[in-house]
Amino acid sequence: MAWLQLRCDTDAASAEALTDALMEAGALSAGIEDADAGTPEETPQFGEPGMDIAAAWDHSRIAALFEADADAGAVLTACCAGLGLPTPPFTLETVEEQNWVQLTQSQFDPIRVSDKLWIVPSWHETPAPDAINLILDPGMAFGTGSHPTTRLCLEWLERYVTADCSLLDYGCGSGILAIAAARLGANPVTGVDIDPQAVDAAKANAERNGVSAHFADSREPIDGQFDILIANILANPLKALAPALAAHVRPGGWLALSGILVEQEEELMAIYSPWFAMAVADRREGWVCLEGRRI
Repeated sequence: MAWLQLRCDTDAASAEALTDALMEAGALSAGIEDADAGTPEETPQFGEPGMDIAAAWDHSRIAALFEADADAGAVLTACCAGLGLPTPPFTLETVEEQNWVQLTQSQFDPIRVSDKLWIVPSWHETPAPDAINLILDPGMAFGTGSHPTTRLCLEWLERYVTADCSLLDYGCGSGILAIAAARLGANPVTGVDIDPQAVDAAKANAERNGVSAHFADSREPIDGQFDILIANILANPLKALAPALAAHVRPGGWLALSGILVEQEEELMAIYSPWFAMAVADRREGWVCLEGRRI
């Protein structure tokens, strides 16, 4: 069995209405993605208390799935006409039926962060029983340990987490950094994210790993200051969030920022310099992890 996938780009003002129209016209599924994902122009969805969160990206990409014999292009044209929109350029791709579980599992092996720290999918044997093994499966929430920014943050945590230090993971995704910090001795550990699915995934992953950590929506008030704050997001939200993040780090505490391209590091360090003595912690594959000591 096979399906037909249609992709087209549109703007934020039209994306949601067009997605709804495609579903009403017979699409099996339809979703909105960031058309600039994976580039420096990528725009994450993030928020702080009181912020309005955009429903879509300025440069949005719609991905819709149809039955294999559907005239998806005609459906798109009709939907656009009904909304008073021009029909955008689109692509069609046949999607073959596969054992998706088996295919996904075959793409993820245990990841060695260091001799002390491994990330292990639940279907694999533990390769280093004496190490700290984080049991984490790939899912909808970002953070499986394979991306350079996540690896940089994990390595940073190994160097800086001390017993019973308090830690805030801002933009926790799957919870991997918060869980790693807890396994390394941090306590208490808090993680927040704008995505409810990420919060749910982080809670489930923490339970699976037997760690105590509190996860919540980042739009809820965050109480107090922390010994360590780590944020693996992207440069644009890190710029906007600088005052808020600084307010949650105690004097003398540590900040770690990642999701930053090397060419963006100087600008980010300058933005955070009113509150922190900033430095480059490490670089890898064009990405950088910045660290700062709260002044």
